[in-house]
Amino acid sequence: MSESNRQNLQEDDKSKVASELNNLIQIISGTSSLIENIWEGSPGSEKYFEMLRASIQRAEQVTAQLVAQAGGATSKRMLSPELEQSFDEALIAGAPNQRKHSILVVDDEPMALELLHSVLTDAGYEVAVAQSGFECLDLFRRAGPSYDLILTDLSMPLMDGEETFERLRQIAPAAKVVLMAGFVDNSRLEKMMSNGLSGFVGKPFAPVEILAVVTSVLSGTDQSKADTTDIAAVG
Repeated sequence: MSESNRQNLQEDDKSKVASELNNLIQIISGTSSLIENIWEGSPGSEKYFEMLRASIQRAEQVTAQLVAQAGGATSKRMLSPELEQSFDEALIAGAPNQRKHSILVVDDEPMALELLHSVLTDAGYEVAVAQSGFECLDLFRRAGPSYDLILTDLSMPLMDGEETFERLRQIAPAAKVVLMAGFVDNSRLEKMMSNGLSGFVGKPFAPVEILAVVTSVLSGTDQSKADTTDIAAVG
């Protein structure tokens, strides 16, 4: 085996490990946040939550280094330029758009699906879930227009998030899709963004971060619909 091939294999191994670790941290972090919200234990329990938060933060730092070494995207999010201001406003507001929206979440990890379903429904969204790209496409073909946004994980067997995104766009070129990933190569992400991906959020992410991304993308969708309505009215 040549030295270049050996290095490529090592990079692939790093990317797989980074992706898996970030997926696990996402579940641990999300579960911790939900427990904190419902916990009614002893007053001294806060110090243990603080220890858990510190450990999660340290784990995120370690995996971030691994992602960087493997050549992955180091940004925690990526949105089209026109949505960046919407993200900042949504992050400050801390609340989703008031209009009722329907979101389809795609992830092969049941615990990740359950946690994200809880975060989004608590924020007032209508949420459907799919455990594979195939299931996502089946649901979308049957009820595509009813989904305002699709959130899909990248690392899934048989059909990954990139292929799912491409097939969704073939069915509905205007479909709004946000990619979630523990690891994604920079060039791969840039290609998807240039092909119409609405946004990217890196795992692990806090509830407020994913809600801000969702709100900013949906706000852009609502504005586009409003502009179209105004143009039609003028015509």
